[in-house]
Amino acid sequence: MAVFSTHNPFALAFGILGNITSFVVFLAPMPTFFRICKKKSTEGFQSFPYVVALFSAMIWLYYASLKSDAFLLITVNSFGCFIETIYLTLFIAYASKQARMSTLRMLLLLNFGGFCLILLLSHFLAKGSSRVRILGWVCVIFSVSVFAAPLSILRVVIRTRSVEFMPFNLSFFLTLSAIMWFFYGILLKDLYVAIPNVLGFIFGVLQMILYVIYKNFKTAEEPKLPEHTIDNAKFSTSLTCGIQEAASPQLNGADKEENIHEKQDMDDPNGDQPIVCQV
Repeated sequence: MAVFSTHNPFALAFGILGNITSFVVFLAPMPTFFRICKKKSTEGFQSFPYVVALFSAMIWLYYASLKSDAFLLITVNSFGCFIETIYLTLFIAYASKQARMSTLRMLLLLNFGGFCLILLLSHFLAKGSSRVRILGWVCVIFSVSVFAAPLSILRVVIRTRSVEFMPFNLSFFLTLSAIMWFFYGILLKDLYVAIPNVLGFIFGVLQMILYVIYKNFKTAEEPKLPEHTIDNAKFSTSLTCGIQEAASPQLNGADKEENIHEKQDMDDPNGDQPIVCQV
């Protein structure tokens, strides 16, 4: 197809592979949003990574539209804009009022206001190759910010010694995607594509190393409070609350003790009352 024509067949191959691996990375949050839809709540999830990812895809799409022979950049970032828009729509639909308003403010300021500002400034203040260079560096900055996002996950893994929230498959495809786009940029002599993927490769390798280190690490489970009603008879046998005889398994003995206490209460109305244990 003419639309895929390029002067470098190797760049074409790496661009196609980059599209495939990037699609996998874009689809990685789907289980999270299935969970959100099922529970009808965003729980503790944040919308900021998806807002930034959408803005990055929008900038790259604008950059690719100014270049010739950049169809593969257009396809991957068009898909990115589409899928991130779906994620944010679902987030806004099920988020709390505060989280919803915060997300809408970020979208208005960054994805609408910020993008329009960049669009207008680049159109009126720069021409030709200068506009492409300016947009290229803007793309580099936001791509680095997207790749730097996993740093918070790395801190969590090191602190908790748990890889629960850092799946190996996602780290692997992030690294693979960075490799494909790095060689795509190098072969087309597009440093704005190649530079941020060096950082993406480094972070991806770090994630996989940490996964290998902590994948078999067992953390001590914290004691959990019982979720169901505790049987009072069994509870009284394990705790001594005031009168130890209250745990007697003999029903007759329990009745006898109850009569004794009632008698003592009648004789001494100001005496101490038995301690009641409550959970």
